[in-house]
Amino acid sequence: MPPSSIVKILPCDRLWPLHTAMATRRIEQACAAALPAHTLMRRAGDAVARLSRALAPHATHVWVAAGPGNNGGDGLEAAAQLQMAGLQVSVTWLGDAARAPADAKDALERAQAAGVRIEAQLPGDAVECDFAIDALLGIGLGNSTAREPTGALLAAVQRLNRIGAPVLAVDLPSGLAADTGHATANACVRASHTLSLLSLKPGLFTASGRDHAGTVWLDTLGCNTAPEAADAWLQGVSNLPPVARAHAGHKGSFGDVAVVGGARGMRGAAWLAARAAHAAGAGRVFVDSLDATPDATAAVDPLRPELMFAAGWCERDAEALKHSTVVCGCGGGDAVRRVLPRLLSRVPRLVLDADALNAVAADASLLALLRQRRERQQATVLTPHPLEAARLLGCSAAEVQADRLHAARRLVAMTDCVVVLKGSGSVIAAPGEVPHLNATGNGSLASAGTGDVLAGWLGGLWAQAGATGDAFVDAFRVAARAVAEHGAAAEPECPGALRAGDLIEILYRRSRGFA
Repeated sequence: MPPSSIVKILPCDRLWPLHTAMATRRIEQACAAALPAHTLMRRAGDAVARLSRALAPHATHVWVAAGPGNNGGDGLEAAAQLQMAGLQVSVTWLGDAARAPADAKDALERAQAAGVRIEAQLPGDAVECDFAIDALLGIGLGNSTAREPTGALLAAVQRLNRIGAPVLAVDLPSGLAADTGHATANACVRASHTLSLLSLKPGLFTASGRDHAGTVWLDTLGCNTAPEAADAWLQGVSNLPPVARAHAGHKGSFGDVAVVGGARGMRGAAWLAARAAHAAGAGRVFVDSLDATPDATAAVDPLRPELMFAAGWCERDAEALKHSTVVCGCGGGDAVRRVLPRLLSRVPRLVLDADALNAVAADASLLALLRQRRERQQATVLTPHPLEAARLLGCSAAEVQADRLHAARRLVAMTDCVVVLKGSGSVIAAPGEVPHLNATGNGSLASAGTGDVLAGWLGGLWAQAGATGDAFVDAFRVAARAVAEHGAAAEPECPGALRAGDLIEILYRRSRGFA
């Protein structure tokens, strides 16, 4: 069991505030100023030592890789406390006593007094240890890719990744950017566990963070100073209340969803979205296929015949447009451009995915219509993956992935819409809202059709929330719920991909309270 002051973060059972490296430094400065000298570092070292013993209760030999700054000081303090607890501890310290920060120098002296073996050289590959601690950089790297570990720091990172024993990262895996989760494959520690100190950092939960941080823990070190405003919020699914359905309701009480997509060769995408909207609880679901030459088999879903095929629905039924939630773009191909102006102008609740997003990216007039929707009290949720986001922003997918929170904020500013930037740690952002990072899901969702399922599930939830006619009924919160539930349906992680059709059934069963 972990020490009582240390909390395991995932699975996420509440909203957790996330703070950037800059905000964390302000928290650290405020906490240190309120305490006697060296107290904060000693608390940090104590937390690292206690969690190490809880994670590896039978370990006898611990190796600490300590950097030249205060993260290294945390490691030295932990080494001193582990040595005094009877473990055999060796430290590779890459610092210089003459140049070390005051706290780190104090920790060095305490480690030396405790009898810790401190060397400047890395242990050879033949040296065995039961447990390793990464105290090289923490948030000291910042977010500059130009400052990735080099020289002795890089060698220490690579040695940690070859150690063959569990690795606990102090505050952040060395080489991982605190704000963005950016990591370079050969210059970032791949930890088994990470103990985040004082605050949780966004980079632990998005981009490459989940792959490098392992199990994330938090210790606030007993600091009770005035909190910094959250830069983002980490969300799970358990903090979301259930969707209520009135006993006297009927199918018209829960809204209509129209899925507009499914061009020739891509009909399956539209049907997946429609099935998901129906499973989410929408009262009625229509499929408006953009296939110019549909055959008889396109007019019915044999798995869910209750879904209604309605070719040309979005062009012929002007009144229905005013009262429906529309999911547009799933398998839409180039044909989606023809119907987008009408949908952008008339639909109160619109989810744009896939080819609809590509159409907007390629046509400035469509982007102008999209931006005007909020002024007309029409709400829109965009659900791009990184490449679709890059097309909208006029940059590369690598640039989007390098700073996913920033990319989501740019999309919000550009479109005036709610944005779900999909990927590891999906970002949900909206005008006037602090972004959410989603903590649910795993790599099994990297499967064809799961994005169509998300768009449909979101539309189905939104149709129920918006059945009163208010276009802005919880668009941001409905999107956050949909993303959280979509990810949670893939848990616990199993080998291989989760098929999109199976994902819908899991979502349905969980929404009904079935295990």
